[in-house]
Amino acid sequence: MSYPWASVGTVRQEATQVLKKLAGPTAELREDQWTAIEALVAGHRRVLCVQRTGWGKSAVYFVATALLRARGAGPTVIVSPLLALMRNQTDAAARAGITARTINSSNLEEWDAITAEIADGAVDVLLVSPERLNNPAFRDDVLPKLAATTGLLVVDEAHCVSDWGHDFRPDYRRLRTLLLDLAPGTPVLATTATANSRVTADVAEQLGDALVLRGSLDRESLRMGALTLPSPSHRLAWLAEHLRDLPGSGIIYTLTVAGAEETAAFLRGQGYDVASYTGKTEGADRLGAEADLLGNRIKALVATSALGMGFDKPDLGFVIHLGAPSSPIAYYQQVGRAGRAVEKADVLLLPGREDADIWRYFASLAFPPEHQVREVLDALAAAGRPLSTQTLEPRVELRHSRLELLLKVLDVDGAVHRVSGGWESTGVPWQHDTERYARIAQAREAEQEAMREYTALTSCRLEFLRRQLDDPDAAPCGRCDNCAGVWFPTEVSPAALDAARGHLGRAGVEIAPRRKWPTGMSAVGVPVNGNIPKSEQSLPGRAIGRLSDLGWGDRLRAALNGPDAPISDELFRGVVATLAEWSKGDARWPERPAGVVVLGSQHAPELVASLGARIAEVGRLPLLGTIPAGLTTDAASRTNSAQRVRALYGAFEVSAPLADAVRALDGPVLLVDDMVDSGWTMALAARALNQAGAKGVLPFALAVTA
Repeated sequence: MSYPWASVGTVRQEATQVLKKLAGPTAELREDQWTAIEALVAGHRRVLCVQRTGWGKSAVYFVATALLRARGAGPTVIVSPLLALMRNQTDAAARAGITARTINSSNLEEWDAITAEIADGAVDVLLVSPERLNNPAFRDDVLPKLAATTGLLVVDEAHCVSDWGHDFRPDYRRLRTLLLDLAPGTPVLATTATANSRVTADVAEQLGDALVLRGSLDRESLRMGALTLPSPSHRLAWLAEHLRDLPGSGIIYTLTVAGAEETAAFLRGQGYDVASYTGKTEGADRLGAEADLLGNRIKALVATSALGMGFDKPDLGFVIHLGAPSSPIAYYQQVGRAGRAVEKADVLLLPGREDADIWRYFASLAFPPEHQVREVLDALAAAGRPLSTQTLEPRVELRHSRLELLLKVLDVDGAVHRVSGGWESTGVPWQHDTERYARIAQAREAEQEAMREYTALTSCRLEFLRRQLDDPDAAPCGRCDNCAGVWFPTEVSPAALDAARGHLGRAGVEIAPRRKWPTGMSAVGVPVNGNIPKSEQSLPGRAIGRLSDLGWGDRLRAALNGPDAPISDELFRGVVATLAEWSKGDARWPERPAGVVVLGSQHAPELVASLGARIAEVGRLPLLGTIPAGLTTDAASRTNSAQRVRALYGAFEVSAPLADAVRALDGPVLLVDDMVDSGWTMALAARALNQAGAKGVLPFALAVTA
């Protein structure tokens, strides 16, 4: 490459000095790092770096930024997927004397000031989330000017660009448009640690004429293992006994929010300083938890995949998984958080029998079938005006999260357009790529099978993961439990097991009443809106547990997903424990129920009938009767809140004898069902009982879905 402004040696020396500011006085550029920097700065090329976690991909774009800015280039734009990653990158940039700013959903009040700084040339690096690229105000007012002046575009976690990637995000596909809007000769860098050959080829094709730098995915510091224990109680007991022996501080990953919260609560009860970190954790609490882990003030964060890509703690000493992720590639990425700047870090997988059920649930949230997509397109076309997601929901049969995902995909495909006020149809013909979606589903199933293989593996674990990522240099590591022998204790003491069983055996979660009707019900012929009158609402209710619970989850799923049968004695002990707990303490029911009403079930009529009868018997309460399920109940259970209300509205009839019995009671009715999903079945059945003269309705179910 030619260097009209300096010799190659001078430029490399300059790059090394920036690196030392970033990483310390002993840091030296790796050859592939220099190759990438040289291609970006001197060649103005497009580069894809597929390199292991901890290799120094961020150093490439910060060093390149410093060199390009020194030569008059515009600011670097980094498309980054997570706020935690943005915070880490902003701090790292400051160490190198680089001014970085971020525009994201948590700092809306700063957007105008940051935009003004960019216009004044005071910002070296701007970090934005992929979702921000299609925010109407940002897309229309900020992005065109930014694209025209960008000195370097960085796509971090670039596997998200490909729908073959394990963490595909539709918003990342907007980068194709951004690439077209860049000034000619603008260098582009895409980075990831988790791309197999198919994903690498897909991303490189989307970049166009990209230099691909792919390195070894070995992690010399990681010592890996897997331990299969017979139950969730055994897994928690193992943690309680052995967590303190693991090096430094680390991360304990769980597959669900409920699992993270249960595990954190148990470990705190055992004297450990831990915090939970999930998609439901408030922003300020997330910041505090991250800071506590970075400062080694806690032993571990108990986290879902919300703490995933990009969280950077170089001295992280261990990563434990309670339950296996559905993909070896995702697993490699998460364990890659550990051991970046320490000689040894421990990685242990504790798989569970419930893992496959959880994988199936998340797989069910994938791209919708064609008829549901057409329904959305038809609804937008018929409206003739922009519709918000909330307004669109009553007109289609998709839950909010799947509808949002679909709209993003349709927007990228050009069939819809996001505008101020919602989404509108473009009228552009759209083709459902059924064959491609089927191939992706097959790839996901293959990944799940590979993860099952990993848990039972007798050969090298790291070599297996590297081969899943198509690393041509994959070889036995010599460190894992299969190469060097089991390095972790496998026993669990009776005392620890009793404590774990006691914690997981606790029964009772709240069923929150529905207080507001979904938006836009009048558009589909249901005459309700705003707040549900207090007199028609249920009271707060109870269930034994969540289907995703570590403790009761297995037993609840077995009862609800198996053949219909009377409730088992074991499960009924949970019912009794839940009712007993509900009757005392600060969160107790306002008044003891005076009678039992069963909500008829199409799915498990024998289970629910026996549940109601046994509650009435043990509580010495009259069993007043059954509200028929109605023909639409099952259909409504598969759709969003608005569609459920539409299907269930008016479906519950309280017979005259039942109404007389309810009015004659001196207290509230206990309304019994098998499962609560959205809560609308309970809400509308309780409304019917209240309108029939009930003195309050207390919902009770075996399980809630979330």
